[in-house]
Amino acid sequence: MFSLCNNILLALLGIVCVLPLIHVFAVSFSGAHAANANLVSFWPVDFATDAYGVVLGNGNFVGALQTTILRTVLGTVVGMSIMLMIAYSLARENEEFKGRKWYVWFFVFTMLFHGGLVPGYIVVQKLGLINSVWALILPNCVNVFNLILLLNFFRTSVPKALEESAYLDGAGHFKTLVFVYLPISMPAIATISLFTIVYHWNAWFDGLLFMSDVQNYPLSTLLQTIVVQLDLSKLTLDPEEYQRLSDRTLKAAQICITVTPILVVYPFLQRYFVKGIVLGSVKE
Repeated sequence: MFSLCNNILLALLGIVCVLPLIHVFAVSFSGAHAANANLVSFWPVDFATDAYGVVLGNGNFVGALQTTILRTVLGTVVGMSIMLMIAYSLARENEEFKGRKWYVWFFVFTMLFHGGLVPGYIVVQKLGLINSVWALILPNCVNVFNLILLLNFFRTSVPKALEESAYLDGAGHFKTLVFVYLPISMPAIATISLFTIVYHWNAWFDGLLFMSDVQNYPLSTLLQTIVVQLDLSKLTLDPEEYQRLSDRTLKAAQICITVTPILVVYPFLQRYFVKGIVLGSVKE
């Protein structure tokens, strides 16, 4: 009875999560009159793809998409590389790494206390990163929560015997990290990579803060200004196109284009999600 009730509850919860997304997809493929008249539910009415043509043909939107892809790729590669090296170092025993616990507490302190918005902006400005993609990557390059997950995984799931065998064979720390730790830690790496990809793809506030030119906006920032602030001027539509199309179909098309890449990537990494987090703490 419990399993039956649990499955029914989870199925209803899944439906509640999926239906709004289906509705947005239906609106994006509907005609302007049907969208404005709220005639669209979960199936397109007066099927049309004009909104996608206008959005994908808009220079600001395509530029924002390219910026987001570049930011996500660079942010994930740079962030994961740095976090892996830090986690490997902090996974050493106190005898191997003198002062290890002070470094751990240093990172935990930054997790609890922040310098503030204005000092952070001044640092980015003084480094000359304003209107640069690096302003979206470097300030939040190391996520301490993800770092702690990797650290705990390294300390609990990588056998010391493998590490000692690598040292006996003449491997240094870098080779040990690459050829011993990384192959064993792929579930955790895939999980943290998924967290990092989703963060960089969805982050919008730093783009609004560090980008003064709309042409340098990441996709989520552009979407926030259009959907939330209702500023369609960022799309630079022609008057004829603006009269022919609906605001709702344009917004829905942008939302669909924005969420589709994550919907495509997530199923391939989802199977590592639970395994990567739990494997480090569950032992047979």
